[in-house]
Amino acid sequence: MEGITIGNKKSKYPIIQGGMGVGVSMHNLAGNVSKEGGIGIISTADIGYQEEDFDRNPQEANLRAIGKEIKKAREIAGEDKILGVNIMVALRNYAEIVKECVKQKIDLIVSGAGIPKELPEYVIGSNTKIAPIVSSLRCCQLIVKHWIKKYQYVPDMIVIEGPEAGGHLGFKREELEGDQQQNLEEITKEVVAYIREVEKEYQKKIPVIAAGGIWDKSDIQKFLALGADGVQMATRFVTTYECDASDEFKNAYIQSKKEDIKIINSPVGMPGRAIYNKFIQQTEKVKCKIEHCYGCIKTCNVADTPYCITKALVNSVKGNIEEGLVFCGSNVYRADKIVSVHDLMQELTC
Repeated sequence: MEGITIGNKKSKYPIIQGGMGVGVSMHNLAGNVSKEGGIGIISTADIGYQEEDFDRNPQEANLRAIGKEIKKAREIAGEDKILGVNIMVALRNYAEIVKECVKQKIDLIVSGAGIPKELPEYVIGSNTKIAPIVSSLRCCQLIVKHWIKKYQYVPDMIVIEGPEAGGHLGFKREELEGDQQQNLEEITKEVVAYIREVEKEYQKKIPVIAAGGIWDKSDIQKFLALGADGVQMATRFVTTYECDASDEFKNAYIQSKKEDIKIINSPVGMPGRAIYNKFIQQTEKVKCKIEHCYGCIKTCNVADTPYCITKALVNSVKGNIEEGLVFCGSNVYRADKIVSVHDLMQELTC
């Protein structure tokens, strides 16, 4: 397995650990994945939730925490390893978060949950590389053409997130279930063919990364054979000792069954995949009282949202699963034990 080159650095293995918020992939997980030869990704979604003033000044707390988390992750991984962040376009202070990550000299920004049309504007002149998350060939073409036309910027990497991924999904509900369900293999082949033409035209290598439902070494090899340069995996890294989430969160993965995994309607207006726990079942019937707004997502309307997604995600990552939202990938029920990042990386590559 060939590693992935980002700027002047190259990973040992073609594996990116997907960004998981709130607080699931922070410095400890990301730093250790990079240390072990992958590319670790810190989620910036409410990254400052552990800061003392998070309730009062969430945006300031988040910006402050970015530098802390990146520094700690680099201390674990080493300066020669690739370290990235995931930044949701849907965040209200998206531009400020991107700029702060660039200021902290992050190697890679992966950006989805919306179309990152203006992302190149914030990184031009820096060494930070950028990768949009796409869910289709059409989406990929739209972003690539826009970046080239407006900024003369060719993407540094493309991440294809398929319908089996966890968390917020870039598909309509009918594209996630039933006869219209999309297929990551087909999307990957289409995007790879298109990106190879872009590479020829602009004389630039653009790694294509497949994500969503990828579980083991055979899955990785399948997508490499389809032409992808690597894979992104998130769910598998949750059940590691190094994952920043609570033990209760990890055990929710291990204890889940296939029938527990559902597509839900997220408060931010996107479908998402999560463990269908008591909290989700209750909020489908009765709206939660929202006592405080963290101003996190552009598309969230406090007046009609069924619950505060920030509070629900913070609850779960801290261990209060009964009052929390637990996002996951489609294969989460296959998790049966907690292992080290080192052992997982060996299992996936050897």
